[in-house]
Amino acid sequence: MGKATGFMEYRKKSVPYRDPVERQKDFGEIFTVADEENLRRQGARCMDCGVPFCQSDTGCPIDNLIPEWNDLVYQGRWREALDRLHKTNNFPEFTGRTCPAPCEGACVLGITDPAVTIKNIENAIIDRGFEEGWVRHERPGVRTGKKVAIVGSGPCGLAAADQLNKAGHEATVFEREDRIGGLLMYGIPNMKLDKGVVDRRVELMREAGVNFEVNADVGRSVDVKDLERDFDAILLATGATRPRDLPIPGRDLEGVHFAMDFLTANTKSLLNSNLGDRKYIDAKGKNVIVIGGGDTGADCIGTALRHGCKSVVNLELLSQPPYERAEDNPWPLWPVIFRTDYAHEEAISQFGADPRSYGIITNEFLRDDGHVTGLTASRVEWRRTDGKLAMVVIPDTEQDWQADLVLLAMGFLGPETYVSDALGVGYDESTNYLAQHGDFETSAEGVFAAGDCRRGQSLVVWAINEGRGAARSIDAYLMGESELPAPGISLGNVAL
Repeated sequence: MGKATGFMEYRKKSVPYRDPVERQKDFGEIFTVADEENLRRQGARCMDCGVPFCQSDTGCPIDNLIPEWNDLVYQGRWREALDRLHKTNNFPEFTGRTCPAPCEGACVLGITDPAVTIKNIENAIIDRGFEEGWVRHERPGVRTGKKVAIVGSGPCGLAAADQLNKAGHEATVFEREDRIGGLLMYGIPNMKLDKGVVDRRVELMREAGVNFEVNADVGRSVDVKDLERDFDAILLATGATRPRDLPIPGRDLEGVHFAMDFLTANTKSLLNSNLGDRKYIDAKGKNVIVIGGGDTGADCIGTALRHGCKSVVNLELLSQPPYERAEDNPWPLWPVIFRTDYAHEEAISQFGADPRSYGIITNEFLRDDGHVTGLTASRVEWRRTDGKLAMVVIPDTEQDWQADLVLLAMGFLGPETYVSDALGVGYDESTNYLAQHGDFETSAEGVFAAGDCRRGQSLVVWAINEGRGAARSIDAYLMGESELPAPGISLGNVAL
């Protein structure tokens, strides 16, 4: 695959982001246009691996045919590359922008050299496909007469709807928000995933026959009994939307918010009025503290910078990761290493220092007349005892941090339960909807569950994995068998 000696001839060169000083002046996407010749050279770096670990259990969750489309890009055969990409991925434009690329972490070349720029190539293929008018959705030639209700319009629900529609079933997606897309629409800010990109794909699905209902809160404004009566199967793809809270003194103060409330309100206001309606949590001129060091925390930093915050600090409970793989984190596992994300680059360019502080536990929010003015925090160490990692608070390290706005970005605990309770769905020990991967059927007859609501908080690419798998399982439930492709399923000699 690629050029036989390409990995020795060419160095890794990723598609750069826009200048950090310039890009934080707007909510446009952070990406630049890829240079075609460079992409072909990067495709040439893909080796003829005996075992392509980019497609292994530690690599791509949707079995993307990575070596094949790397080779096709190297040869300049972009249309064929798009066809191979769409065989396993309904929405490459989403993963190409938002996925952390576990495939690159498992790349065989990554044992000794920087991995192939798989994510850049994937995104360039799909962008080229839209530019050339190659991306189309066609209505199925035959309808089965079966109807499936999908609760939730995130990447899992959309993937399932797309697949079920291709199988000839009538798929209706119910979304409680005012726009389709779930976390793609309101959980990921516009600079990482332009909402026009989401709308473009949704419109293609609508043209192909998928039905969408917005402002439709199943279990509240939409009676679950209506779904049970009117549909032959139901898929719960509601996501893991219960945020982890921080129940310490001062939590009820004005100015302390969940990260997702901050991000959602900002995107709604941006789309509705270009922030002109002021219906968002404004960080302008404020000292901002973000608690939680994951992707959501980074998105809060990036959004606060675009508002014009006075300062931004990011507190993380865990220790700073190493700069290189630790001994207990060998290839091809996902490399748990120190990374500087787009928002950290922007904060450094704005304030001259990385906003992150590691090994910090927040003890109390400080107040003045009902509003947060800061917080008190201590330093912690993580020590391994009897094979278990334990947190130890370091004595006499307590200090105050000034803040006018505090955003809690500490992850999610699982799905909300009002829909599942009404349907009689069971739960696992982590309070996720109980259903097995590969089968996806819950304890309620004809009710399936997939995505974050089943597996817990995860990646967009895993949501697509589960949506495709659930669609195959639902198709088999309705028809007795299924020919829909799904991750882990191979037909003949071609993985689909």
